[in-house]
Amino acid sequence: MNLNASIIDQRLAGVQDEIREWAAAELNITASDRLKSLAFAYLGVKAMLDLDAREAFDCLTDGGGDFGVDAMQVTEEVDGEFAVTLFQAKYKANLEADSNFGEGGIQALVDAIRHIFDPSADLGAINDRLRVRVEEARAMVRDGFIPRVRAIACNNGLKWNEQAQRMIDLAHFGDQVTWEHVNHDVLIGILQRPKQVDDTLRFVGRANVEDMNFSRVCIGRMPVTEVAALMRPHGDTLLERNVRRYLGLHGNRVNEGIRETLQSSNPSNFYFFNNGLTLVCTDFSYNALQSSDYQVRVENLQIVNGGQTCMTILKTAESLAAQGKTLPGDASVLVRLYKLPKDNEDIVLQITHATNSQNPVDLKDLRSNDSIQIQLEASIQSLGFNYRRKRVDGSPKPTDITAGAAAEAFLLFGEMLRIKRNS
Repeated sequence: MNLNASIIDQRLAGVQDEIREWAAAELNITASDRLKSLAFAYLGVKAMLDLDAREAFDCLTDGGGDFGVDAMQVTEEVDGEFAVTLFQAKYKANLEADSNFGEGGIQALVDAIRHIFDPSADLGAINDRLRVRVEEARAMVRDGFIPRVRAIACNNGLKWNEQAQRMIDLAHFGDQVTWEHVNHDVLIGILQRPKQVDDTLRFVGRANVEDMNFSRVCIGRMPVTEVAALMRPHGDTLLERNVRRYLGLHGNRVNEGIRETLQSSNPSNFYFFNNGLTLVCTDFSYNALQSSDYQVRVENLQIVNGGQTCMTILKTAESLAAQGKTLPGDASVLVRLYKLPKDNEDIVLQITHATNSQNPVDLKDLRSNDSIQIQLEASIQSLGFNYRRKRVDGSPKPTDITAGAAAEAFLLFGEMLRIKRNS
């Protein structure tokens, strides 16, 4: 048994459940063997074309009168050309994965290409789903647009044999038609590969955009509701370059503090309390004629610093939704967006490491400016000692007493008083 073929076979169980109702209602397919074959074609379309569930299913043309085409996608015209992808999927119960893609399947694809893109050719009795796609392509051909065809032969076995290759060569389609073989190994590679995130960031208020050193920088403010909307579909995919996985809410004081601020009576303070997000992308665009409230279209987005903040915002949103509540509309976060050269991985790593390696701030440091600490400094100084409220460079003087040492002394003194009172 081939391991990857077995993994795909197990995955198809869940895929069948995903499309079962659609298959019955729209294709009249209910038999388990036919549903499994359809699920394989659907999985191939979804993975190879990077489509969502509904879009992928709408491409399926499997059934009677399918002209040997199990799925077809037609794209819009660009520069006088349009792209068409044709799928034929062959699934075998044998998971040894040692069978070639059949010669008959290749011949069927060759015949389909000859007929589909020739408006004068008779298609015969093809099914309605395929006819809609074919007529869409033929209409564009009649308008003078040139089709670029991608023929994909998908199976859970080996590539087509030499005889099938001769069929392709003798068809003389040239470079107008490209041929691809997709099997379980290819699908596993695609399914396990981190996907590129292209999306839109919605800023509020004014933002600053500047070009520098062959890169661009956009600094602005984003509502936490938009952060949650970004994380909901993409999740960990956005954190592939982040140095840490999500640390959770419970027991993590920083993430608990983020949640508490979002649920406080003054959520607008979140902007001032949070260090913000650092994002990198390979390109971004926006309407520069606007003065504020930019919608920034980003390509290949990654969060390199602020992943904890983003995940905590998402988890808080989910928790509030369970209570029938929503995130506060007036809470926002600082965003630094860097467009970086595609061929410069070093700068991405340097930004990731630099923004995640600041000197840690101890709780004793955060309390060093409390009024009690200031009073202690003055009182101890009157006794001829130096009380160091903050960490400083250099060695302590003989007369120095640190905040940590003072705290330990006061705790010990308090414990001695408690013992004395109880004795």
